[in-house]
Amino acid sequence: MLLIKLATKSLLNRKASALLTLFTIAISVMLLMSIERVRVDAKSSFSNTISGTDLIVGARTGDIQLLLSSVFRIGHANNGVSWKSYQYITEQRGVKWAIPMSLGDSHKGLAVLGTNKDYFEHYRFAKKQSLSFSQGHEFNHLFEVVLGAEVASSLGYQLGDEVVIAHGMGNTSFHNHDDNPFKVVGILNPTGTPVDKTLHIPLAAIEAIHGGHAHQHEAVQADANDHDHDHDHDHDHDHDHDHDQHDDVDLIGTPKQITAFLLGFDSPLYTLQVRRNINQYKDEALLAIMPGVTLRELWEMLSIVEKILLLFSIVVVLISLLGMLTSLLSSLNQRRRELAILRSVGARPWHIFTLISVESLLITGLGCIVGIALFYALMLLGADYLQSHAGISLNIALLSSYELMLLAAIMVAGFIVGLIPATRAYFYSLADGMSIKI
Repeated sequence: MLLIKLATKSLLNRKASALLTLFTIAISVMLLMSIERVRVDAKSSFSNTISGTDLIVGARTGDIQLLLSSVFRIGHANNGVSWKSYQYITEQRGVKWAIPMSLGDSHKGLAVLGTNKDYFEHYRFAKKQSLSFSQGHEFNHLFEVVLGAEVASSLGYQLGDEVVIAHGMGNTSFHNHDDNPFKVVGILNPTGTPVDKTLHIPLAAIEAIHGGHAHQHEAVQADANDHDHDHDHDHDHDHDHDHDQHDDVDLIGTPKQITAFLLGFDSPLYTLQVRRNINQYKDEALLAIMPGVTLRELWEMLSIVEKILLLFSIVVVLISLLGMLTSLLSSLNQRRRELAILRSVGARPWHIFTLISVESLLITGLGCIVGIALFYALMLLGADYLQSHAGISLNIALLSSYELMLLAAIMVAGFIVGLIPATRAYFYSLADGMSIKI
């Protein structure tokens, strides 16, 4: 305890250099922890985005490009899939369910997805968790929209609000469909996936807002309304009208093409068979990918980047520890009188050795503590940005066993670095005694 007290007082006497060294170690620890946490959480966020889907089918591009554009809303597909091909493939033996997806529109920089009710029934994320509603329900009529949790919270939308869709992805929207606003009828629970940042509208509405069948929709609505007015007290007609309105989503036909679609099968054997058939499909250049396999390919591609980032942060840690070594060595000459006085009052050479070692451990330990505090501050500040711009959901939890192991490695490295000036001080104290001349 006496040595720790002496080491603390000695560091306080050299505040400027000690604080600078401590701050350098803290920054390097923050960097190392941040890179590690983002790496792990990025992998987890991407892996949790889609679950229980056997195949993703789109135009023939690259496996990873199709995965990123259809599931993660990163980039966009250059071509689509014709509705005829979609119908043909979904009628194949073994297909249990299919979810059509049409992308290309946006709202205030957020993706708009045209799909059908099968999306809410069959889409799975994380460990086969299904989508659920915090408010409202799925769309039943043509101009209705279901919002992801983050869309509703960031833009402050409530049930019954009207939303105007724009043509074009992201912030580069070309045309607002002001004449066809969508009514918010449902808000989904948070999933920690791109679903949270997506507006979901009926597939038929995509065709309607782009002029395909808008006039037909208006005519249907007008006829229905007139009919309802003329038979105000006819219970049977009211029932029919309600039924028509309920199926309004399917009244307006289908789009000429979609961006991609998801498939689920009764058996893995069908998955491989249908995948081979799709990739050899003659009527259209299509590509079918297995999301789990493609995700692994993506991480293999990014593994070199992970290693470079980890190496970079380790180098920064080593540089900060070398800075501490330089600081301790440069102060030794100035402290020879101090060490000689300690020897004169009974300190032995190994006491001097331990004192310098404790100083290096104190600087390293305090640097790690400040670094962890900075790491959590950075995580809290950057969590929303990474979620909205990269789709990475940061887990602001206690340090993992691997992260604690990294900290332990830094402490050990700090101790080893501290042995060099400690050994030098040991021999100084032996040689100098009280005969030091300045």
